[in-house]
Amino acid sequence: MKKYTYPSVMTIAGFDGSGGAGIQADIKTFSALGCYATSVLTALPVQNTTGVRKIYPIPIEAVSDQIEAVLDDIFPQAIKIGMVHTPQLVEAIAATLGRYPKIPVVFDPVMVATSGHRLIEEETITTITEKLFPIADIITPNMDEASLLAGMEVKTLDDMRTAGEKILTYGCKNILLKGGHQESPTVTSLFFDENGSQHSFETEKLATVNTHGSGCTLSSAIAAYLARGEALYDAVALAQDYVFEAISSGKDVVTGKGNGPLNHFFNPQKLIKHELV
Repeated sequence: MKKYTYPSVMTIAGFDGSGGAGIQADIKTFSALGCYATSVLTALPVQNTTGVRKIYPIPIEAVSDQIEAVLDDIFPQAIKIGMVHTPQLVEAIAATLGRYPKIPVVFDPVMVATSGHRLIEEETITTITEKLFPIADIITPNMDEASLLAGMEVKTLDDMRTAGEKILTYGCKNILLKGGHQESPTVTSLFFDENGSQHSFETEKLATVNTHGSGCTLSSAIAAYLARGEALYDAVALAQDYVFEAISSGKDVVTGKGNGPLNHFFNPQKLIKHELV
């Protein structure tokens, strides 16, 4: 009798009770792309589609314990890290992951919500660059987050190029700098790889407010494709396509009174079976 396993992806991220971002978006994305989802809760934001009202912390030890419990049992093929809003949390995650074999890590440095609400403490940024950048295979900041990381205004494509080059010097391997906040008919995101090359991805800017959780979804899609065995560049390209289609298919749906979610299940895939040998 044959036995099977599924490509597994773990998300280490915050909560979103409205279902469009954070761990909820990550689980939806992994599932839609045929992967088995596991999760570790880092924070409990109280939010809906109109914004974040409060953030309740999760005990640091509880975060480490969650990571250990999952990794000791269901070892993932990729990890996505999202909201880590305190230096102590960053240090705990890096230390805990360091006790296990290397796993591809996609780090979405969640610092500013789609609504514009800042989600991170100032001193956390330094700890992130020192502890998480070195273990991440790719980081996926948006323009606002790139501005905080690079210490400069990021408004144009030239600004993005300058900021990306600067952030690379902090020790991260690859960067996807997302251009979703550009005021233009076309959105251009820039991929800076560890060999010093730059690649651009261009998509149509869709007329919709339903982009809540788009950053979480993109980083999760990259992790899912990595878990499925895709090379990093291909995982990034496929993830961009997935997010565009998820926004496009959900752009006219009314969910909530603010920035609505994506349609993660526009073309869901069955869990992918890998035969055990």
